Amino acid sequence: MSPKTISLVLGGLLAATLPWWAGDPYQLHLAGLICVYWILIAGLNLVVGYTGQLSIGHVGLLAIGAYVFAILAGKLGWHPAVAVVAAGALGGLCGLGLGLPSLRLPGFYFAMATMAFALIVNELVLAQVDLTGGGIGLPGPLFPPPFDTPQGFYVLAALLALGVTLLSWNIARRMWGLGLMSIRDNPVAAQAVGVPLFRAKLVVFVFSGVTAGVAGALFASLQSYITPDTFVFELSLFFFVCIIIGGRGSIVGPFLGTVVLTALPELVAPLAKLGNFFYGLLLLAVVLIVPEGIGRVFELIGERLRPRPTRHAAITPDLARLARAIGERR
Repeated sequence: MSPKTISLVLGGLLAATLPWWAGDPYQLHLAGLICVYWILIAGLNLVVGYTGQLSIGHVGLLAIGAYVFAILAGKLGWHPAVAVVAAGALGGLCGLGLGLPSLRLPGFYFAMATMAFALIVNELVLAQVDLTGGGIGLPGPLFPPPFDTPQGFYVLAALLALGVTLLSWNIARRMWGLGLMSIRDNPVAAQAVGVPLFRAKLVVFVFSGVTAGVAGALFASLQSYITPDTFVFELSLFFFVCIIIGGRGSIVGPFLGTVVLTALPELVAPLAKLGNFFYGLLLLAVVLIVPEGIGRVFELIGERLRPRPTRHAAITPDLARLARAIGERR
């Protein structure tokens, strides 16, 4: 069994047994937050890490999912499961509406379009006081038993995160994944070999909208109360940086980036005022030392622990043929 497989198995066992060995409810809250963030980042990773589209406005899609869930499950009394599905569906529709005009733009202009979308969503939430509560906000409804406890919510978020991970991994490992990476690395060559550039980018962008909507619904329930100030633009940059630090073109790398950056404020809690400093320091260190991301570090460690065997084939010269060739030259 390879070190990578062993690491995945051990990580899965730790995640599955976390509700039984976690020291306090806040640790479960933090683990649930990692799962919620990862649901969004797993979809965003296909957009940023595989197709190379610089989307920095997914916090707007997160806000849409959160408010849809709070309105449907809280104000209108819908079942939370149905509200989560509706939040994901509306997130996908908003991704489609945003992606149709903006994915035709070059990279920098596409990034600006997504940033403008996030700002517009925030202003709309503030303006629609009767629907969203304006600056006061809305309470985030709890899920029904057994998911109304920290342990239950973590299990729900972890299962949804696992499902999204399997979906994104299935996309990435097939021809779709190769096509997306070809769009990122050389769009002209990708189009020359028949990769449908716009359709492929639009499909993964809509998928990322669905995952952002589902993550928003879980986020609203986890936070118990949401306001427009909850969905600041820095949160969108946080999602983007998780992918860059983890490593593009990988599934495990961005997940590790999500875990590290979400847990970092707790690790440096005594120096809370320097939180942005540590974020910047980590990003600078990764860019300068390991440009491929921290996921590549674990791959290198695995290769050192179990190096690939190198086969050396013995070469036997054909002396008779060599002698004939020398004789013919003479």
